Parts: sequence; structure tokens; C-alpha cells
Amino acid sequence: MRYVPAADRYDKLIYNRCGNSGLLLPPVSLGLWHNFGSVDTLSNARSMIRAAFDAGITHFDLANNYGPDPGSAEENFGTILSTDLAGYRDELVISTKAGYRMWPGPYGEWGSRKYLLASLDASLLRLKIDYVDIFYSHRPDPNTPLEETMSALDQAIRSGKAVYAGISNYPPDMTEKAYQILARMGHRLLIHQPKYSMLVRTPEQGLLETLGRLGMGCIPFSPLAQGLLTDKYLHEIPADSRAAKPTGFLRASEITPALQTKLRALNGVAAARGQSLAEMALAWILRDKRVTSVLVGASRPEQIAKNLSALNNTRFAAEEIARIDHILAGA
Repeated sequence: MRYVPAADRYDKLIYNRCGNSGLLLPPVSLGLWHNFGSVDTLSNARSMIRAAFDAGITHFDLANNYGPDPGSAEENFGTILSTDLAGYRDELVISTKAGYRMWPGPYGEWGSRKYLLASLDASLLRLKIDYVDIFYSHRPDPNTPLEETMSALDQAIRSGKAVYAGISNYPPDMTEKAYQILARMGHRLLIHQPKYSMLVRTPEQGLLETLGRLGMGCIPFSPLAQGLLTDKYLHEIPADSRAAKPTGFLRASEITPALQTKLRALNGVAAARGQSLAEMALAWILRDKRVTSVLVGASRPEQIAKNLSALNNTRFAAEEIARIDHILAGA
């Protein structure tokens, strides 16, 4: 049956301006890091993408190496895009990245012009589109001049293969340098994608301040710490969980008794707020106005709706913040 998106999809969310740009993003975006590749079913991926778009989520985030296998998430999304969403390309923000290892040899990773631009061309073929809305340098390259990496983003925009440029996993000082280099080339560095959650608070050490000052957007990934900040691991490791799968990045050894004690305490704070732990974890990030959107993953359509319910309450009393900090400090 032909897919027809929900007619009221744009009535459900309030879209946030990405830094000082003209681009608006949904407060929750769908990341295709897990559960959209070759080890997953295309039918489930299709159901999740449909559910997201029906709910007003217009931003879909990928990278060249997402899968597994590398490239398979882009291939699957390209199939869905060319069928279900064929008439809605202009309503979507599609992003991809390059920086991690994608193919063998000396030109298959990091930040050279050769790798970044070749990767973008390959991503567009897999996605079956002419351009992406955001093209990211996925990680800083310690051995390639930053000017070269930024020149690749500049060329991607000038060639029409990308609309905006972004970076991911860059520290504050390099973020500022990248912004200034790209500005001299005539483009705004639109957005930064850092790893940020209650359990990983590195962006608070200067990055959020830098992004706010530069007028860049922020779209954190792994806001639920790959499922740790849910009720899934409060007492055990379920057999069907990400930590139990050999293809995931979350290892069972990371789920220690001390961590579970913290998670149960955080779950108590969430319950007092009338939220699940996952809802509170997303709301906790979105309370900061420097955050444009938060990237969530999903393994089934129902999880997308649950994640969006975090938007019902993103306000925190000072006492709640203090209690959360106290728990995370291990006191």
C-alpha cells in the first residue's frame, strides 16, 4: 500500500532554529546508527522512518560507515527514500558524515580532501540523491591540516552536493578554528554533533559555551548512552538488548553494579517527575537552549513516540538538577 504521511505532522512539534542560521530542526531527530543496516530488517526500518515522519521528525542522520555493514544504513535509507518518501525530499533534512574507516588503504578514513569528497560521492550514490543537507567531518584528524579538511566541506557546498557543513567530536579549540577557517572561505559552520548525555558530560567543559558564542547549533548523539539511560538495564542485561548483541558498541562489561545503582537512583528522580528514565534523560539535554535537537535511535516505532513524550516536560527545578548531579557524582 502506498505510504501517505500524516496530514497533521507539522502540528505536533515546535521546530528549533539551528544556531544563528535559517535552518529549523525538530527537537528530536532520528539517528540511523543502529538498527537500519544489513543485519536488520528493511521492513522494520521502513516502519520506524514512517513513524518518525508522521510525528513531525524531518531530520534523519546517517554516516558513511553506519550499518553494520558499513554503508548499509545509507543503502537502506536510500531505498526507503526513493519509494516511501520520494515526493517529500524537500521536506527532509538528511545528513551524512565521513571520518572513520570506510575502506582499506591509506585513503579510507580521517580528514583528507581525497577521502571526504570521495566518501560524499559514494554516500550520495547509496542514498540515491543529488545532495545532502548537512555534510559532517565525523572526527578531527590530527595529521591533516584543518584548512584541508575545511576546504573539503567548502567544496562540498560549492559543488551543490551539500547545503550546510558540520563537524562531530571536535574539541572546543578546534571547533573555533574550524569555524573561522570556513568563515574565511565564505561559509558558516552550521552545527556540531558531540557525544553528550547524563553519563558523558564532556561538552559542558567549554564546547557548549563555544557553540553558543559562535552561533552554531548543537545536536548531541547517544543521549541515552546507547540504552543505559532507560529502564532496560536497571537490574540485569536482557538477552535481546544492545549490550547482549555482538554487533553493537555497548559491552555488557560496562554495566557494572555501581552504574546500575546510579541508574536506579536516576530512575527514582524521573518517576517523581512523572517521566521514564529515558524521557528525563532527553529532557535534561533539551533544557539547555544551546541544544538545537537531540539524536535518538530506535529499534521499533513505539520507541520513537516514547522519546517524543520527553518534550512534554523539559523544565527542571533547581532541586532536581542538584539531585541528579549528586547521583552522577556517585555520592
